[in-house]
Amino acid sequence: MLSELKTLLAEVDDLRSSASLLHWDQATYMPSQGASARGRQLATLSRLAHEKFTAPRLGEILDELESLENELDPESDDAALIRVTRRQYQKAIRIPVAFEAKFSAHTAQIYEAWAKARPANDFASIRPLLEKSLDFSRELAQFFPYDHIADPLIDFSDEGMKAESVRALFAALRADLVPLVEAVTARTPADDTFLRGHFADEKQEAFAAQIVRAVGYDFERGRMDRTHHPFMTKFSLGDVRITTRARAEDATELLFGALHEAGHALYEQGIARNLEATPLATGTSSGVHESQSRLWENLVGRSRPFWEHFYPRLQEVFPSQFGAVSLEAFVAGINRVSRSLIRTDADELTYNLHVMIRFDLELEMLEGKLLVADLPEAWRARYQSDLGLASETETNGAMQDVHWFSGTVGGAFQGYTIGNILSAQFYAAARREIGDLEGQLRRGEFEALREWLTRNIYRHGSKFTAEEIVRRATGEELSTAPYLGYLRGKFAS
Repeated sequence: MLSELKTLLAEVDDLRSSASLLHWDQATYMPSQGASARGRQLATLSRLAHEKFTAPRLGEILDELESLENELDPESDDAALIRVTRRQYQKAIRIPVAFEAKFSAHTAQIYEAWAKARPANDFASIRPLLEKSLDFSRELAQFFPYDHIADPLIDFSDEGMKAESVRALFAALRADLVPLVEAVTARTPADDTFLRGHFADEKQEAFAAQIVRAVGYDFERGRMDRTHHPFMTKFSLGDVRITTRARAEDATELLFGALHEAGHALYEQGIARNLEATPLATGTSSGVHESQSRLWENLVGRSRPFWEHFYPRLQEVFPSQFGAVSLEAFVAGINRVSRSLIRTDADELTYNLHVMIRFDLELEMLEGKLLVADLPEAWRARYQSDLGLASETETNGAMQDVHWFSGTVGGAFQGYTIGNILSAQFYAAARREIGDLEGQLRRGEFEALREWLTRNIYRHGSKFTAEEIVRRATGEELSTAPYLGYLRGKFAS
């Protein structure tokens, strides 16, 4: 019976992985005229995968396996597979197959439209499609019981969390974060002008590839390509890909974007291979997943010890740009705190304010308090009140992030801040166990940190919930204290 379950789940995984491959192709190499057919193809694969996963036979197998589950060690792979599959099955059977197919086709259509509308600053053209996405998101939520309409959407990404719990977490963090932002931004910011100039794309990409390979990204099981909005995707545990975005006038976007996506990929490449083609072979939540991208991008990648090893190599790649810039100036420049318009460019201290703005706006749209037509103005008003500046364009405003234009309106952004909080909590636990972690970073040695993360987080995939992973890895519940301590230590002194 367990064998039959695994066979059925592998077939579902094959269909979903095929859809992921088409999504990756659409975001990287697909010609524009392929968009219409791509939407149809994705709808077909989504429908077939959903039909197979919600088939009555799968439910029967899960019922028949209940007695076996009770006999197994709860921490065993088989017990976890039955438990997690049942949880996902009970959610999936609430969603009609027809809805799944229609929504998949729509997301392919709106993504293609966004890729054209964003650089053209053409919100008017995307507005009807975004309104349709909002309707789909509300309809999806209605298939589930909830206290707040965003609860089911949040639960898809961060299981067990609700709008109320996220709001409480954000309010507590914001109470400490805002005064810290105010104090630090009142100072004269560090000089970072040397990070802007001309940096050949191909040199940036080669250096970024060197960096992500050094921290452990396996190019034998992955590759790095260009896209509009960087992401990581997985087709199997042997094929985990990352994408980047380069600007020749900016020395850091490609580099830190690559480190960020490599952090996601290290998680997926670190999952135990025997979990392949099952619901366990993926990260356990968006918050835990984001903790890994932010850990490698920020706690490692923006640290002084990291650049004590890599900065001489960067100076060799760009001698005219960095030859006369000291290590101290470079590290200060890449950690400059300054209020900005773009979330992905934001410094560590102000980043969460960007996330909170998006979270609040999507809740208002889902609640019917904010019309899509009024989103641009609401976006500007929030940026003015929270960060003291506002974009004159929608390219750098309401259209800057891909999330609302490639999935639901709601359920994605909270994971970024949860991930920031967890990144510091995991790093602190690893540092306690490893001891000389900073010394290892100075020597360009990442094995001990990666092995700690693999042992405590990566190899488990989604065997355990986010709450269980945090407790097992750190011995604590989720806490903002390590994160706030890290920010104060780095920026308040």
